[in-house]
Amino acid sequence: MNKKYNYIEKGEGEAVILLHGLMGAVSNFESTLEKLPKFGYRVILPMLPLYSLPVLKTNVNKLADFINNFIDDLQIKKCTLLGNSLGGHIGLILALRKPNIVKRLILSGSSGLYENTLGGKFPRRGSYDYIKEKTEEVFYNPQKATKNLVDEVFEIVNNKEKLIRVLMMAKSAIRHNMKEDLPKIKQKTCIIWGKNDIVTPPKVGMEFHEEIPNSELFWIDKCGHAPMIEKPDEFNKILVEWLNK
Repeated sequence: MNKKYNYIEKGEGEAVILLHGLMGAVSNFESTLEKLPKFGYRVILPMLPLYSLPVLKTNVNKLADFINNFIDDLQIKKCTLLGNSLGGHIGLILALRKPNIVKRLILSGSSGLYENTLGGKFPRRGSYDYIKEKTEEVFYNPQKATKNLVDEVFEIVNNKEKLIRVLMMAKSAIRHNMKEDLPKIKQKTCIIWGKNDIVTPPKVGMEFHEEIPNSELFWIDKCGHAPMIEKPDEFNKILVEWLNK
């Protein structure tokens, strides 16, 4: 265990690094963390320093630097990156930066092209009901927005220091559009998208597929922006079959 980083590691074999999103946490990838090691993968989930970067350095490139250093410090020679939302964006940057180390890429609800985001108008800080409604919008099935999840988001937006960083990061992700870089990604790429995603709508998944040369696109029906939470069995099935090909 490297004391410099806060991360979870399970299993042995080829490294798969899981990258969570802007409002993400370890719990997002609970089922994937359990599943992949059974198929001979070393699964590593680092916590992104979303709230500890200096405000002026709170941007998507600095998070990519952080994961870049994480990979180097753990002496990982080859890995697959799996990113949801902002995590996918970091994965895209690193696929271009470290083509000899990042062997494959998996994107789900990734930012980097277009998203209906928190940037600017969000959030009304005091209103729990409003935060609940916004959290429910992430899912096709609003019941997937558990009380724990809503409480986590509510705590973030009512903490001024955290909120400033969330808004800075969201705006940075919007500004950092990767459309022109996507054709340069040479890695095999798996795109897993919720058909009912309203944060990064289906047309975004299709555009990633069109622009990334060596990509495959998989849809999950009745599913929103976070397939690994909302439809974990379907998500993991696609994932394992694609990795084992």
